[in-house]
Amino acid sequence: MVYFYPSAYTQGCDLEAHTFAQEKDKFDAAGTTIIGVSADSIARLNQFSADPDYCAGKFPVASDADGKIAASYDLKASAPRAGMKDVRGVEIDHSFIERVTFVIGKDHKVVATLSSAADKLSPDQHVHKALEIVQKLK
Repeated sequence: MVYFYPSAYTQGCDLEAHTFAQEKDKFDAAGTTIIGVSADSIARLNQFSADPDYCAGKFPVASDADGKIAASYDLKASAPRAGMKDVRGVEIDHSFIERVTFVIGKDHKVVATLSSAADKLSPDQHVHKALEIVQKLK
């Protein structure tokens, strides 16, 4: 499973990452690997990934600073608002990839797509809905 999110250290993305970390054992039990992807720099993601309030080192996150990974999933990136800051007060200087979760089957094909915009899912609902899907696949 791969999930795209706008930016580390922003309210919704923080909640989503933390919820994935909390539910990691259940994803493991369903035979599912979690990978998070954003346009954040690798240095920023290394901090976010290790932080116990967010990913807690429980799953990998990838930097897609040039947007090529997102584009391969037909996702769009948008520029942040000028002067926008994260929850730590640090200015966000990268594009935002839309929040979309792809559940990928054992045959490497997309089984389900969960989109905040289309499905009206909150960040934590992305996690719970994805978990529900992978548990049914097992």
